[in-house]
Amino acid sequence: MINVIGLGYIGLPTALMLASHDVEVVGTDYNAKLVGTLNEGKTTFKEDGLDELFSQALAKGIKFTTEYQVTDTYIVSVPTPYDDFSKKVDACYVIDAVKTIMDVAPKGAVIVIESTVSPGTIDKYVRPVIEANNFVIGEDIHLVHAPERIIPGNMIYELLHNNRTIGADNVEIGEKIKTMYASFCQGDIVVTDIRTAEMTKVVENTFRAVNIAFANELAKICRHDNMDVYEIIKICNMHPRVNILQPGPGVGGHCISVDPWFLVGDYPSIAKVIDESMRTNDSMPDFVLNRVYEIMKENGLTDVSRVGLYGLTYKENVDDMRDSPTLQLLKSQKKHLAPTLKVYDPFITDDVVENQYHDLDSFLNDVDLVVVMVKHNEIKDNIEKLQNKIVLDCHNICDLPNVYHI
Repeated sequence: MINVIGLGYIGLPTALMLASHDVEVVGTDYNAKLVGTLNEGKTTFKEDGLDELFSQALAKGIKFTTEYQVTDTYIVSVPTPYDDFSKKVDACYVIDAVKTIMDVAPKGAVIVIESTVSPGTIDKYVRPVIEANNFVIGEDIHLVHAPERIIPGNMIYELLHNNRTIGADNVEIGEKIKTMYASFCQGDIVVTDIRTAEMTKVVENTFRAVNIAFANELAKICRHDNMDVYEIIKICNMHPRVNILQPGPGVGGHCISVDPWFLVGDYPSIAKVIDESMRTNDSMPDFVLNRVYEIMKENGLTDVSRVGLYGLTYKENVDDMRDSPTLQLLKSQKKHLAPTLKVYDPFITDDVVENQYHDLDSFLNDVDLVVVMVKHNEIKDNIEKLQNKIVLDCHNICDLPNVYHI
């Protein structure tokens, strides 16, 4: 039996995928309300295919509880935030999970850390905790790092098809865990050492963050001299060895906006390109806010209450708001003691910010300037409703005349 610890955006789909492929699974989370919702037969977030996978897992006998189980295999999938000041990984949730596992784990149990961590985190934080409790690593407890590689909006497909990396002290243990993931994973599964596995996951997300930062910096350069960044990128990408990404209003979520900071925190005197790239991405919500000011001034608008932000999530067609550019923008605006702009997102049904709407038409009726922060299918399918509005299109999806861009 496998005990999956942490039933959030990564842990829950992983637990469901294992269970639906005939692996006995118990999912554990400290959040009793979350566990209660799952035991009522309801999922806790929206994701294409998740409800169907949930039904399959229930049919195969998956269980949910707040209690850690006595078993031979644990998968730890808990958050790993970073310290805002030092930029170093905060491994407190991983450490707490490992400590609790040691209270119940039998000798020889395998602890698989799925949470993304900076290179060396398991050496610095996890091993000392285990050894301090008089467990012998490699005998009493086996450690494995198997970082996830999935993205909200396409989780189920990517769980099935993405390649995976298994880092282990012992090759035999690594192969055992590889077999576990191979119960559902159709991609290639590489077995390596733990530190290499830690580094590869962080490097993958850092590569993407740096490339996004280049596109965002290019947008700023082009804005400075009134050039069309989208036309320039389109022409440059016709070169066979050039693939520039599209600029946007910022970077959110719990991967690209977080993981690269781990390297900056651990290697502050070396990771200069990464540091500047992250600062560029972090600056985009303020850049958008300044564009709103410029556009209002150009059009003689003085009433901030007539400005609306379309989109609260960090990417399109998901309900994940973690560290979204819109939330970053609103936080910055609040620091300047300005009133909160109107906000609407079709995927966010609860009230989470001030001046939030839950109907597109009502939202549009109450604003003159619409800032497209997220390219949900809904807005792309209803572009004609923006015809009589002033529009700041942060994703280049609106083909109406006289639309503004970042």
